[in-house]
Amino acid sequence: MKFRKRRQFFPSCSSHHQVEDDEAWERREKGNKEPRWQWSSSSAHVIAQLANYLFYEPVVVATGMVGTRSWIGGLFTRSNRRQDKSSVDYTLSPLQEERLQRLQDRMVVPFDETRTDHQESLKSLWNVAYPNVSLTGLVTEQWKEMGWQGPNPSTDFRGCGFIALENLLFSARTYPACFRRLLFKQRGDRAKWEYPFAVAGINISFMLIQMLDLQNNAKPKCLPGMNFLKLLEEDEKAFDVLYCIAFAMMDAQWLAMHASYMEFNEVLQATRNQLERELSLDDIHRIQDLPAYNLLFQ
Repeated sequence: MKFRKRRQFFPSCSSHHQVEDDEAWERREKGNKEPRWQWSSSSAHVIAQLANYLFYEPVVVATGMVGTRSWIGGLFTRSNRRQDKSSVDYTLSPLQEERLQRLQDRMVVPFDETRTDHQESLKSLWNVAYPNVSLTGLVTEQWKEMGWQGPNPSTDFRGCGFIALENLLFSARTYPACFRRLLFKQRGDRAKWEYPFAVAGINISFMLIQMLDLQNNAKPKCLPGMNFLKLLEEDEKAFDVLYCIAFAMMDAQWLAMHASYMEFNEVLQATRNQLERELSLDDIHRIQDLPAYNLLFQ
């Protein structure tokens, strides 16, 4: 499916500006015709159809990470190839090397539904998200309410691995107000068909790994990735915090673009573009220096 290209705008951290170009305005005025999907009255069915649009047949890549043949792999690897042309060699500090290795070790751990610690992490995510609702099992229709494709979340982690669950848990425990705002879509003029929270979270984890060039090289070769190592040296949780920032930024971009389910790809790409710009700034020395960091507290 082809989208009409829209100029990307990202609002300031203090407000969501409703800025659109003439083409987008004209399209909406004409009715903003959406593709005809077979919707049912069930919100879970809507989530499943949207998730299937985002994730296609999984394929294991060489590093042990699990990717997809969908837009994820093609969209982000093309961007990385452009950046590698201007890469330069550099030396890691001992602390950077140690923390980068630990992060890369996390990236190659697949989600294993037979491991007790992975099961407990999944249960913990549910308990943080819905503290007053008992989970009936690891395989249950309840998971669809959080935005998983089906009753068994383990199948969705084929898109990234255990680190995606770690990112979601970190977000819920470290920035609970922001987590709940995103999970329950508590802010802004929301679309009729919203992005599924959990599936979006997995996409964001995968996007960051690609954007920072962490997957296929001993060390990043792109400027955002190289600058990220400075943040990692200051804070070993820099990747997890960056994930939380990226999720909040994606939601802000979603609202600014008045996006709907079929425009998730565009929103994620706009989010990546903004993160790359912020990570390329000269005066970024800590994760808190990123302009979008304040989105976590709004």
